[in-house]
Formats: sequence, C-alpha cells, structure tokens
Amino acid sequence: MAQTTQMNHNTDSTVRNVADNVAGTAADLAAKAGKQFDKALGSAEATMRSVTEQGKEAGERVTEVAGNLKGAVQKSVTDQPMATLAVAAAIGFVVGALWKS
Repeated sequence: MAQTTQMNHNTDSTVRNVADNVAGTAADLAAKAGKQFDKALGSAEATMRSVTEQGKEAGERVTEVAGNLKGAVQKSVTDQPMATLAVAAAIGFVVGALWKS
C-alpha cells in the first residue's frame, strides 16, 4: 500500500510538472505572439501614415493642376472661342468613341 501511495504521489508530481511546463510554454508563445502583433500593428500604422501623406500630396497636386487648367480654358475661351469649341468637340468625339468600345 505504501508503494501505491508513493506511485500516486510521483504521478501527481509528474503531471503537475508537465502542466507547469505546458503553461510556461503557452505563456512564452503568447508573449512572442503579442510582440509580433505589436510589430505588425506598428508597421501597418506607419504604412497608413505614408499612404495618407501621399494621398494628401496627390490631392494638392490635382487641385493645382485643375486650377491651372481652369485658367487656361478661360483664357482660351476668351481669346479663341472657335478653336476652343473645335477642341472640345474633338475631345467629346474621342471620349464617346472610347466609351462605346
């Protein structure tokens, strides 16, 4: 009977050791996963800031080009109305042909 009690004690001790090892390994893996997630999140945030900045710069350039184009069209309409009308008709024809195909 004493041997059975000793064997049960050894088995319980072994099971506790294995459970402690598994818990420790799981905690280590969770910590590593957390660090990797934080790195990925930081990288995503940096990429988002970069994309946002590039979008803002592109928007500013488009606004500038639109302003320049508007001024050029107004000048063209006042200086050469018939030529401007002919160019607008040609552009409309090309866009219409592309749209149809």
